[in-house]
Amino acid sequence: MSTNVKKFFQRGLMFSGFGPIVAGIVYAIIEYTVPNFSLSGTQVCLAIITTYILAFVHAGASVFNQIEEWPIAKSMLCHFLTLYVAYTVCYILNTWIPFNLTVLLIYTAIFAATYFLIWMIVFIAIKITSNKMNRSLEK
Repeated sequence: MSTNVKKFFQRGLMFSGFGPIVAGIVYAIIEYTVPNFSLSGTQVCLAIITTYILAFVHAGASVFNQIEEWPIAKSMLCHFLTLYVAYTVCYILNTWIPFNLTVLLIYTAIFAATYFLIWMIVFIAIKITSNKMNRSLEK
């Protein structure tokens, strides 16, 4: 097994438990703010499993950004597609979004815009930090 695949699984297993915790917190907040809110056992089980998978994939996918042999566009595309597929499948399975072309197009546009906005913010922050560090090393 390649080093990157091992890293993917190690990171995924290390952080995947946070998904169900977040789902539990969200459901608790909804229960206290929405009158007559209830979920079936199947819905709770599915939410726990899918949020575990989402957290696993999200943590594991960070390995794509650290494969030095890959150009930045390739690592970003692999990271984006991995997250997009995982989130989309889990959202549809949980019926958090309906399986409807119009809704999926809107969801895709929002997902892509949010992903690239966050990516640009992180990229700029890293660039600024590395420039500061380089200037301090030159002194």
